[in-house]
Amino acid sequence: MPRIAHWYVHAVDGFNRGLGKVIMWGVFVMAGILLWSSISKTFFNPSLWTLEVAQFAMVAYYVLGGPYSVQLGSNVRMDLFYAEWSIKKKAWFDAFTVLLLMFYLGVLLYGALGSTAYSLGYFGREFPEFYWELIVAFFTGGPAAAGEVMGYIERSPTAWRPVLWPIKVTMCIGFFLMLLQTISELIKDIATIRGETI
Repeated sequence: MPRIAHWYVHAVDGFNRGLGKVIMWGVFVMAGILLWSSISKTFFNPSLWTLEVAQFAMVAYYVLGGPYSVQLGSNVRMDLFYAEWSIKKKAWFDAFTVLLLMFYLGVLLYGALGSTAYSLGYFGREFPEFYWELIVAFFTGGPAAAGEVMGYIERSPTAWRPVLWPIKVTMCIGFFLMLLQTISELIKDIATIRGETI
């Protein structure tokens, strides 16, 4: 395999491993939020923010932990036939299925980018141009100029009414990292098929 393939696999795997080991502690964050929700409903006035923050924490936990899960091979498999196959046959099958996963993640990322643009106040169809204008405005005129490019910021329709763009940006980052990880898995599968190790 080319040297850049080795570098890519080690860089992406290392970053996603580190992020995954940090994100796995997010289960305690979610438990703490839900514990406070139960305590506040029982002894005090119920908190408006707990349910949505728990949902946001769950999305971040799931989406940002996804790349590490893909790396570990923690995904669900039908081992009825797969378990008996040779390592090379498994690599061929994995290489084919990872291409399907890459397509799926590409569709998810495209949708998440469009949804994030909507949450930042863009209602048109060409959201890449919106992001370009937003970046140019931010670097040439600062946050005030970027604010002029944005429109009406989307908020949740609940009583607490938090803005939604932070969790949508988190989803975009998570889908992008999962896409990078699937490319790494494809490179490893190709190396296995060729009888090499990375």
